[in-house]
Amino acid sequence: MAKGVTLRDVAALAGVSSRTVSNVVNGYAPVAEATRARVQQAVDELGYRPNVLARNLAAGRSGQIAVVVPYLDTPYFAELLQGIIRAARVQGYNVLIDQTDGDAEHEKMFLSRGSQSLLFDGVIFSPLGLAQSDLSERDASLPLVVLGERVSDGGFDHVGIDDVAASLEATEHLLGLGRRRVAAIGDQPYRTGEAAQLRTRGYRLAHERAGVPVREELIVSTPRFNRSDGASAMAHLLDLEEPPDAVFCYSDLVALGALHTLASRGLRVPEDVAVVGYDDIEDGRYSNPSVTTISPDKKVIAETAVERLLKRIGSSTPVPGMEIRAPHRLVPRASTMGRQAAGA
Repeated sequence: MAKGVTLRDVAALAGVSSRTVSNVVNGYAPVAEATRARVQQAVDELGYRPNVLARNLAAGRSGQIAVVVPYLDTPYFAELLQGIIRAARVQGYNVLIDQTDGDAEHEKMFLSRGSQSLLFDGVIFSPLGLAQSDLSERDASLPLVVLGERVSDGGFDHVGIDDVAASLEATEHLLGLGRRRVAAIGDQPYRTGEAAQLRTRGYRLAHERAGVPVREELIVSTPRFNRSDGASAMAHLLDLEEPPDAVFCYSDLVALGALHTLASRGLRVPEDVAVVGYDDIEDGRYSNPSVTTISPDKKVIAETAVERLLKRIGSSTPVPGMEIRAPHRLVPRASTMGRQAAGA
């Protein structure tokens, strides 16, 4: 970029007013296509870049957004955060990150009146300690995009995948392999366990469609979706009189824990027990065996969340809430398909 190039320099070269250049650069108002092209040519020729800080200050904004997640040590959130940071940076925004550990009071702080005094213009929020009903108590003026399973009440946007459909697909994959004692690890039958409950619903629906009875003893609850929970739940299942021949894990971390227990018991995967995970984290691609998983399109989730939040931040009038479903797909790997899928 040429040092010291100003908006006025671009206007002079393009033969238009400074206001017109501002409209083109910031998208504030419609501009004739020929004029827009002339301004863009001058911008490119001079190497002009808008002063994002000055623009934000003039609009009474900080130029920063907050991303609030339960855990930073969870690979799914770490990978999602990378996409959010990249998408925000392209738009000239910095990202503030906070970990709540699922503490409800800490999560409420980010939704309360006056939360923007913490120097952010809006929040991308993945709640864990708050239930759906808690979101209605937020500051309605706060630009908000919610990730996960808390659906929009019309005042914020919700971006996520269809957990029921994804879990249905994961369980159907196992049933389609001829497995008939399919376990589920990760159910959370309490107020804030909406994500797990949706996955259990998909698990049950797959059995119903296949005409295979659900064995209630094969559905194991866990407090979190982590490795240790998966390992202990798998140990419990293997100690049953009729242990499972397949298991649907509600996260890849749970699946990795389950694989550890299976290996320690001398069982083969997938020959003795087939395993499916959820989230498509990098660790699962390099485990032995690699983990068949539900892969949410994290890039689409991140970019859509940023796009919708900035639309809310930049609007002078209320923006209707939207329910946005990102794509997902089942990725078969060695934990269900054996060596034939080892390179997937």
